[in-house]
This record gives sequence, structure tokens and C-alpha cells, in this order.
Amino acid sequence: MRWFLSGTAMLFLAACSPQADKIYTVDELMADDALLARIIGECRNNPGELRDTPNCRNAEAADGKLRLERMGKSLGG
Repeated sequence: MRWFLSGTAMLFLAACSPQADKIYTVDELMADDALLARIIGECRNNPGELRDTPNCRNAEAADGKLRLERMGKSLGG
């Protein structure tokens, strides 16, 4: 009975914990301009807390890659 109660308590605690945000890859962010803009906006509005999160790092990397691709195309590459 004691194991049942502790297992039930753990289940309830796990259900009440905050959901983790999905971590997007650089390729996913490069493919979705609206998502990239939203994440970069959030990261730049709160850099103290969000700067080192995986989504912010991936968004900055995706933004940099897209800028390089656009520069290459504009220069005829």
C-alpha cells in the first residue's frame, strides 16, 4: 500500500510540473521564418534569462546561416 501511495504521489507531481518547450533544430528554424522571428524576438526581449537556452542559440545560428545564404545570392554566388 505504501508503494502505491508513493507511486501515485509521484505521478501527480510529474503531471503538475511545467511542460518543457520544444527545442527546435537549426534546420527547422531556417525552414520556418515566422517561428525563427518569434524565437529571436523572445530571446532579444529577455537576454538575461534566455540567451543561453538551446532555442535561442539555435535561432541565432539559423539567422546567421540565412544571412550568409542571402549575401551569397545577392553577390551572385
